[in-house]
Amino acid sequence: MAQITIDKVLVSILQRRLKSITEEMSIAMTRTTRSPILCEAKDFVTGLYDARGNMLEQTENLPILAFSLAPVCKYLLEYYGDDLYPGDVIFHNDVFSMGNQNNDVAVFKPIFHEGVLAAWAACKGHQADIGGAVQGGYNPQATEVWQEALRIPPIKVYEKGKLRKDVWELLFANIRLDIVEEDMRAEIGSCVVGERGVLRILERYGRDVFEAHKEYLFDATEKMMRQEIRSIPDGVYRGEAKAYYDGKNQGSVYTIRVAITVEDGQIHFDYTGTDAQTPGFVNGTFTSSASATILTFLQMVNPYMPHNEGMVRPLTITIPTGTLLNAAYPAATTYGNHLCPNNADAIMRALAPVIPERVTAEWGELLCSLTTGKDPRKGGDPFVDIGFMGLKGGSGAIQGCDGYDHIGMIDASGGVLDQDYEIFEQQTPHLLTRHEYWCDSAGAGQWRGGLGVETEFTIGGEAVKLVTFGDGDVEPARGALGGREGTLNVIRLRYPDGRDYLCTTKDLVTDVPAGTRYFQQAGGGGGWGDPRKRPAEKVLRDVRNGTVSVERAASDYGVAIDPATWTVDEAETARRRRP
Repeated sequence: MAQITIDKVLVSILQRRLKSITEEMSIAMTRTTRSPILCEAKDFVTGLYDARGNMLEQTENLPILAFSLAPVCKYLLEYYGDDLYPGDVIFHNDVFSMGNQNNDVAVFKPIFHEGVLAAWAACKGHQADIGGAVQGGYNPQATEVWQEALRIPPIKVYEKGKLRKDVWELLFANIRLDIVEEDMRAEIGSCVVGERGVLRILERYGRDVFEAHKEYLFDATEKMMRQEIRSIPDGVYRGEAKAYYDGKNQGSVYTIRVAITVEDGQIHFDYTGTDAQTPGFVNGTFTSSASATILTFLQMVNPYMPHNEGMVRPLTITIPTGTLLNAAYPAATTYGNHLCPNNADAIMRALAPVIPERVTAEWGELLCSLTTGKDPRKGGDPFVDIGFMGLKGGSGAIQGCDGYDHIGMIDASGGVLDQDYEIFEQQTPHLLTRHEYWCDSAGAGQWRGGLGVETEFTIGGEAVKLVTFGDGDVEPARGALGGREGTLNVIRLRYPDGRDYLCTTKDLVTDVPAGTRYFQQAGGGGGWGDPRKRPAEKVLRDVRNGTVSVERAASDYGVAIDPATWTVDEAETARRRRP
């Protein structure tokens, strides 16, 4: 093969073209899926991978999924060997063969050029149901994987372009909702979009040129990441965080322990010493936990760095099997994605002393719910809804910037617009009555935390079940460098007969009657820096906007405000802020 001369302009063009293809795949998913989990919350990821399963680019609508595709792609190459052909389509969700969560079902499509495997297109999305004991896939009472889901190890649903009808029907005979079958077709379509885009690149430039420029791109990105890591002083940094209540033993507490070694442009995350796995479903898989590690660290480096294999080369991760973050077969692990915030807390606590300007205060902790049942407006059709509107509050502040209000999970897209109000009422029999920012929920600071939210709706439907998961009612988000902590979370039901029920963090509430009022508060993020250094005019603006009360402006920030005139009492403020 002739020596390929590298054109740096072409390297840049290819990087941007690969990124745009994954974005086109994402648009195709958004426009063709039916479940609000996918078309509104965008609980999916699209990606392209080379012939060896190395990441080319991704569109990370939900980052916790993004870094879970490449490990599976490499596993597929080992699993199938030479038994791969043009037109193949492979499904996978199995958490014990590099999957991250049972509901997160992936589609992989090998891309052949001139008869040779050249790349892969992949898409992974959270499906509304995946079998198991509880509709919707979250079963707080599970103790083993079979009580959670239908396991899908690598399986071809199309081979050489032909549908394997028997395999297809076997899979969807074990899944409750027809919408899942339709959404998996959308995932396949997304991969077809990716295949077409990659083939256009290969047809225009040829495989040899593509391969050479791809490797140069990987090497250049690796240099960028090593430069970022070298900006952190060499050393070993340790952090811990807690996970609360395993769903089986009230008051149980588990500790995540990480030792982060930074040395000469490399960084290693070692979770040796993390507590053993739980007897319930509060366990992670290696893939979900490693993904959480990567996405947390990416918050502390150059955000414009391309996301490809070169980016992750200088990162290594050790997570012993049998621990909370890497449970051994056949453990229940559906909760694993939601250990990401706890994992992130441990990492940020470890690195905050050495790079405080790049580490946020902690994000609002997780407490969310899922409702399932039958919709009498639609002839008793089943419905599943993950309460994206209220599942997470604000992010932590960082030096120079307030936290994002109701950004959502550190492992997700989050945000106020995760669920359109009208679509929520169309897709479920519930009636939304309130969804708004929660005044005084953010941790005070020179830069304040992001606000949490309050959500209320009236539950409708028949045979309604409510599942809750998280641990945000125990430990609020910590502040940083003198910033105050955020607020705790709560989910409460008020039944039609006036009884109140305070949900636990790992709850399965059955036979919830229509007319029950659902109330949720999602806490705010932690503040960064001394609140009394926050400019008084910013505090006044927050008070005028209803995000901070007059009382908390005075007590937390030392700013005295006259609500009749909306002015700052300069003399009183100076007195309150006096050291």
